[in-house]
Amino acid sequence: MEERIRTLQHQGKQILLIDFSGCQSAEIISLLADVQEQVAGNAQNSVLTLADFTGAHVDKNVATRIKEVLVFDRPYVRRSAWVGKESLPHVFLDNFKTFSQRELPIFSTRQEALDWLIKD
Repeated sequence: MEERIRTLQHQGKQILLIDFSGCQSAEIISLLADVQEQVAGNAQNSVLTLADFTGAHVDKNVATRIKEVLVFDRPYVRRSAWVGKESLPHVFLDNFKTFSQRELPIFSTRQEALDWLIKD
């Protein structure tokens, strides 16, 4: 699990990488508990997160849990970027944004997401 949730340095800024790539539903749900714990251990409005859903299996149960974590983590997260749009049905994405009241921009590559995250 440690290799799936880790801190990266990008141009001098810390970014929490949440790597769901290639995960099945049960693994994503398990990882989400760890994500919630790690994010909540930070100061409010301080965390930059990059979630990679490339090739992940996101079903209704996973989508429900993601919504819960997004709401819980909102006070701690300054910016979030996602990768892997093809794994996230459009209806889920809209629901995530509405439910969490957060912007969740999706990028084609991790590099694009990282570059966007560090912009002030």
